[in-house]
Amino acid sequence: MGWSTRQLAELAGTTVKAIRHYHQIGLLDEPDRAANGYKQYETSHLVRVLQITRMKELGVPLAAISAMERADDDPEAAIEVLDADLAATIERLQRIRSELAIVLKYRAPVDMPTPFQLVAGSLSERDRKLVTVLSRVFEPDALEDFRALLGEHNDNDQQFDTLPTDADADVIEELAQHLAVEIQRDQERFPWMTDSLGKAKLNRQFAESALQTAILDLYNPAQVKALARAFAIIENSRPQSPP
Repeated sequence: MGWSTRQLAELAGTTVKAIRHYHQIGLLDEPDRAANGYKQYETSHLVRVLQITRMKELGVPLAAISAMERADDDPEAAIEVLDADLAATIERLQRIRSELAIVLKYRAPVDMPTPFQLVAGSLSERDRKLVTVLSRVFEPDALEDFRALLGEHNDNDQQFDTLPTDADADVIEELAQHLAVEIQRDQERFPWMTDSLGKAKLNRQFAESALQTAILDLYNPAQVKALARAFAIIENSRPQSPP
């Protein structure tokens, strides 16, 4: 007398859904059926389900169980591969725990990318969107420098943030002059910012496109003009190379 699917699941300490899934992916053979059409599982099926459960407890993904079992010629190599995968998983989970600790400490939004959790509270919604893009574009060491700058008070921040779309040319020019001084100071402090895309982890063209699109989408036309004018002032102030 065999067991039904539900009885097998109860004996093995698993679920009917899991048993069916094992059938679908080929880890568990289909049993014979009784005259009434119901499945009749035997001891071999129970043993197999318990073996699968054991492998899962050791961290073996279901997709890798068959491969592990076929590694009879060199079982140590298969175990070493599994151990390396588990080590990588542990490292990833430890990193996640460290980041969650920072999120809790600074009450930062969970979706705020590293390392901007430390300054999330002082950022506007627009700036949060921008740093999210920055986190995809730039290398980690560059992001640390951006975070340092964002964590510092700047006299031009409020004027830039409140610059209206219809600001006249004189107001934009005055702000651009102040921004140019600020940007040059930042470039002296972090020389890589003179050619910031040199720190991009993406293809340079993709990185430039992502930054330009983000700035155009997140800032109003007057703010974009002020930024463009500030960089033009900086470029024009640099010594010209001889022809």
